[in-house]
Amino acid sequence: MELKPGLTGEASMEVRVGNTAIEVGSGSVPVFATPMLVAIMENAAINAITEHLPQGTSSVGTRVDCRHLAATPIGMKVTARAELVEVDRKRLLFKIEAFDEEEKVGEGQHERFLIDLEKFLGRGEEKKQRFEAR
Repeated sequence: MELKPGLTGEASMEVRVGNTAIEVGSGSVPVFATPMLVAIMENAAINAITEHLPQGTSSVGTRVDCRHLAATPIGMKVTARAELVEVDRKRLLFKIEAFDEEEKVGEGQHERFLIDLEKFLGRGEEKKQRFEAR
């Protein structure tokens, strides 16, 4: 299978005390936190491509441009949808949207890059070793 525009994915999360703005430190209101909205939007993008990636390959998020349009209170569910709209070698661009059970609550774009998992993790380990050697 190959990565091509049109692939879609979804991710959902129920709003609970633990993922509100107060709890994650992004505000003082007990509603779905913007960082959690971004997280499920990223997860939707990952879900769009995971089964299409060659073995040993993964992706990393490099950019999120997101507008949080409306608050979602505790007890409601938020569902994010991502559509792969552009593939430029290792760069993937997604259109992302999120809805609660009442309305659209978020929209934007998300960029991911394909990585060779072994090389990526190896570079991280080398970085850690350089730091520990100081």
